[in-house]
Amino acid sequence: MNILHITNHLNIGGITSYVLTLAVGMKKRGHNVYVASSGGQLLAKFTQEAIGFFPIPIRTKQELSPKIIMSMLRLSGFIAEHDIEIVHTHTRTTHVLGALLSLFHKDIAQVTTCHGFFKPRLSRRIFPCWGKKVIAISRQVEEHLINDFKAAKNSVSLVDSGVDIEKFKIESPVPKAETRKKFGLKDGPVIGVIARLADVKGHIYLIEAMRQVNRAFADAQLFIVGDGKMKERLVGAAQELGPSCNIIFHPGVPDTKEALSIMDVFVMPSLDEGLGIALIEAQASGCASVGSDVGGIKNLIKDNITGLLVRPADSKAIAEAVIGLLRNEKKRESLGMAARQFVAQHFSQDRMVLEIERVYLECLKAKR
Repeated sequence: MNILHITNHLNIGGITSYVLTLAVGMKKRGHNVYVASSGGQLLAKFTQEAIGFFPIPIRTKQELSPKIIMSMLRLSGFIAEHDIEIVHTHTRTTHVLGALLSLFHKDIAQVTTCHGFFKPRLSRRIFPCWGKKVIAISRQVEEHLINDFKAAKNSVSLVDSGVDIEKFKIESPVPKAETRKKFGLKDGPVIGVIARLADVKGHIYLIEAMRQVNRAFADAQLFIVGDGKMKERLVGAAQELGPSCNIIFHPGVPDTKEALSIMDVFVMPSLDEGLGIALIEAQASGCASVGSDVGGIKNLIKDNITGLLVRPADSKAIAEAVIGLLRNEKKRESLGMAARQFVAQHFSQDRMVLEIERVYLECLKAKR
């Protein structure tokens, strides 16, 4: 198959990780894979994997932006030249772009992925632009599509996101002092989170939890990896706690393996979450995890089996869970190992690629 992925940008984040994992997996399966976007920080990772890149001016969140028309005109020739069969889109504006392309190129099948939860605005209801098939990354997202957008059940395919498990394989213990120093960390337990700095990710509750955590473990550090519009507010909240609460901010990293390797406990305090690729990666690395009892996080964390679930927006519950894990190394290890096994079985790259390949073939069969 000749497959074209379209996404707004290739900067650090869950969607870019998803597209890269899927594109690399499909290429290994023998398909021709291309990506069209405005580029970004992780473009080099795509080119290193010999994924063809085509630049388009699609950096917009506006559904009626002229950039969508400009991108459509640019892609029309590319689609014809490379005999594209599947156009797979990943964001609202690229869903609109994909729908327009499928109108003018009758031979292509548009597939979309819904990576989270959309507000059911009128424009999205009238012009859903979900394509031939829409992939839901978790059962909760599948229910959202059917209940909130009235998507036909047979048009929605549930395919859990996956990661390259081997990339996060647990290696023999090595001194972590240099890695800690690289990230500005000292000795002492490390509580970590990797996520864009946005309201919905719930960082503020994790920061507030550190007051209680540091009473129990004075040398405990909170390692926040990510960028976003909430950074100034979050830094201010951290400063208000005073120097006794050791909170370190670090920009998003192109490869999370190194950052995860120095975390004793990973926390995902989201208020809502489609699934959570960073959490999957943390579990794949064998890190004990704490997560909010919301959305797709519940698919990944089976309470007291593959991690700990806490009430959303509850700093006290987060603190108690983290303190309990820091006090019990054996439990941290058992939860981490169980999580890695669970992810390897249910959320691997190979599983995701094979299931999405079946979706593609089903769409092409229907077209013919």
